[in-house]
Amino acid sequence: MENEMEDVDEVQLMSRLASGEDLALNVLMDRWAQRLNAFLYRMTGQREVAVDLTQETFVRLYKARKRYRPKGAFSTYLFSIAANLARNHARWKSRHPTVSLDATHNDGHPLVQEASDPGQQPDEHADSAERYQKVREALVALPPDLRQAIILFVYEGMGYADIADIAGCSPKAVETRIYRARQLLKGILS
Repeated sequence: MENEMEDVDEVQLMSRLASGEDLALNVLMDRWAQRLNAFLYRMTGQREVAVDLTQETFVRLYKARKRYRPKGAFSTYLFSIAANLARNHARWKSRHPTVSLDATHNDGHPLVQEASDPGQQPDEHADSAERYQKVREALVALPPDLRQAIILFVYEGMGYADIADIAGCSPKAVETRIYRARQLLKGILS
């Protein structure tokens, strides 16, 4: 049953999901979970939170299955849910600050490093890991609206109109946010 749905587009999958074919959700999750998780990780800066919010995005998608009306791209709809969850999490986190004792070493570096390229020399790996960490920290340091716009534009390849739908603003505002994010990132990383 799931194999026959592999070639079905997202609108049809949502229609099948609404009519009771729960396997359609599995296909949607297979297609979108990795991209959503990467987006949410870039938004929150925390892997565990990104995984939780990715799962919650699919829970919300499932709950909204009967209300879904394809007005634009499915990705816009899905990333809107994820972006709202990320914003809600950021608001909740600002009201409930915590310090994780397990997340970093005493020197502030994360316990889990990115997987290294086996062909890299140790000094090359250290340089790329350091660069990756600086870019990640710079992204997380951006204001949420700028971070969201630049992540959707650069990492998800979305256009201004789709980002505007997700962010609830005009395409011109998205263009401005991306410009401002780039300028801030240049300043932080230089």
